[in-house]
Amino acid sequence: MIRIRSFEESVQKLFTQGKLPGFVHLCIGQEAVAAGVCLALESTDQITSNHRGHGHVIAKGGDVKRMFAELLGKSDGYCGGKGGSMHIVDFASGMLGTNGIVGAGIPIATGAAFANKYLNSDRVAVAFFGDGATNQGVFFEAMNMSALWQLPIIFIVENNQYTEWSRTGDLSVGTTISRALPFGIRASSIDGNDFVAVRQTVGEAVMRARAGGGPEVVECMTYRWHGHNEGEEAFAGHYRPKEEIEAWKKRDPIEALIVHLIAEKIISPEEVEKMRSEEKSLVDRAYEFAVASKPSDESEALTDVFAEQGGVK
Repeated sequence: MIRIRSFEESVQKLFTQGKLPGFVHLCIGQEAVAAGVCLALESTDQITSNHRGHGHVIAKGGDVKRMFAELLGKSDGYCGGKGGSMHIVDFASGMLGTNGIVGAGIPIATGAAFANKYLNSDRVAVAFFGDGATNQGVFFEAMNMSALWQLPIIFIVENNQYTEWSRTGDLSVGTTISRALPFGIRASSIDGNDFVAVRQTVGEAVMRARAGGGPEVVECMTYRWHGHNEGEEAFAGHYRPKEEIEAWKKRDPIEALIVHLIAEKIISPEEVEKMRSEEKSLVDRAYEFAVASKPSDESEALTDVFAEQGGVK
């Protein structure tokens, strides 16, 4: 969680300095969801993500050096610098992709879950998406298919309560839970800023899915500290009350976990500070690696873009 926070803070500074091409969507404030869910998974399990996916990549074992390189358009990036922030893929860690299209990771994870069941694999697929994506038709289609075939998939709704610049409650009828129930899918809503609750709830869901129990929906109530995207202040930065933002910052998921771990004598304050320092250094070195990496060559622009079958492109 500290690594995710450190990475995102560095990305925010780079964007402000004009050193990042394209848009970035930060997950600061939502770290407990990514970490809690991915800790409940095996390395062979698969996840899909959305436009706010840096934390998911890191939590699933992603290399921050290659992430920075991708964001900077460098050849050592996960997609050779051609995907950027919203299109990071790492098959080796089971990361099937962040995705700039709202809800687009949902059918990819459903397809992975279908393949896992068809191949008699015990792998579980997880789809991360926001509350706004629950209004996409593909969400209902995926729930229908996964319930019909009892697929090993967990739908993780990171409910940060805003769909871009609109409060989700003003756009949606019913709740995430009420939408899942007609399909006969087990659904629960938890405090997404409570790492322990996320880890326990998702861990139990993963065990049930792995044992053939079918799909589940877990709604994690959380909040993004920053805007929908960096730089939004210029055109849409005043839609959230300052008091609301400050109230959620007081519920910092990282600090809450630290208090819990210290109280349980699992970690000491000194170890926490050492961890902060080490993770900051790791992220700084990752950025230096990316800066030193060669830019993506123009000749590689269409490599991996088109598939060739039988000599036909």
